[in-house]
Amino acid sequence: MTPTQEQAQPRVAIADAIDGFIRRSGLCIAWVYVLLVAVIVLQVTLRKGFSSGLIALEELQWHLYAIGVMFGMAYAQVTDSHVRVDLLYSNFRQRTKRIVEIFAIVVFALPFLYVVFDHSLDFVADSWRIDERSSAPSGLPYRWAIKAVMPVSVAYLALAMVSRLIREVVLLKRGE
Repeated sequence: MTPTQEQAQPRVAIADAIDGFIRRSGLCIAWVYVLLVAVIVLQVTLRKGFSSGLIALEELQWHLYAIGVMFGMAYAQVTDSHVRVDLLYSNFRQRTKRIVEIFAIVVFALPFLYVVFDHSLDFVADSWRIDERSSAPSGLPYRWAIKAVMPVSVAYLALAMVSRLIREVVLLKRGE
């Protein structure tokens, strides 16, 4: 969110604190893309320049991309930079928008995130239990570690949604 968007948004202390945490940590996590580019350049150089790419680097690219995307969802939610289909929503009064937002978070977003979080725990536990590794002989070990990104990032997104819910409820009550 740009400073002007941030200033235009009414202040809600707890939501502002949560959003600030997600923004700061999101900016730190974004450095994974710098590492991703470096790994891609190294892999392309090895493959094209020396005719010997590494499977581990190929898999590392997928892992880094997954980390960036999964944690990036919460950052996009907090900064309101996600894709939104505004066919009707953009014409609503502010109060109606807040009600729709609250309804969507409570009825759709949070239940969905709960289901994904709950199922991802078993997914990670099974992967850890069998010490899942890449099926490629020279692939990365500890597949459970990248799978563990799923519940953590979904919880992170749920925190962003709760922050949005708090903000919308408070602003609806204030009449803003």
